[in-house]
Amino acid sequence: MLVVGLTGGVGAGKSTVSGLLADHGAVIVDADAIAHAVVEPGTSGFQQILDAFGDEVLYYDGMLDRKALAALVFRDDAARKQLEDIIHPLVRQQSDLMTALADDAAIVVHDVPLLAETARLDPYDVIVVVDAPEDVRISRLLQSRGWDVSTAQARMNAQASREDRLAIADEVIVNTGDISELKDQVDHLWQRLVTRRDAA
Repeated sequence: MLVVGLTGGVGAGKSTVSGLLADHGAVIVDADAIAHAVVEPGTSGFQQILDAFGDEVLYYDGMLDRKALAALVFRDDAARKQLEDIIHPLVRQQSDLMTALADDAAIVVHDVPLLAETARLDPYDVIVVVDAPEDVRISRLLQSRGWDVSTAQARMNAQASREDRLAIADEVIVNTGDISELKDQVDHLWQRLVTRRDAA
């Protein structure tokens, strides 16, 4: 088994790369999807968020208002740290379980937006960073998510710097071109990952 940590700043195209790796046969452990699941109503994560932030992060029907929660934590560093302290251990626990259940010959890709921020690098044999300049990322966020520039900038500022992410990279995918260029890079990356897995 080869365990890969895949990360990239918001707007860099990490999710697209994750999808391309899945097409090659990678087992994807999606930290965002897990983070959503571990705070669904009825879970311990949901109750911890309610205890920490109160009813203002709930819809009228009792469901978690993720937009309200995001707005709260992205303007308050202490609140963001509090939320991360709730969610990260739950995500790690589920991610580790999914890895343990994978086939011994699998290439398991952990799609982790905040990998550089958590400084939890030890579980990974290879760390892949999807990179793009800030102006490219902002332009994508405005187009794909309908954010304004200040919202995009705030989200980027809440994450690790581009330099910090690149500092932990074993492999870098530069996503500044079209999808065919990106696919070509991922094809070559996959070949290197297979070679590394087979050599282990």
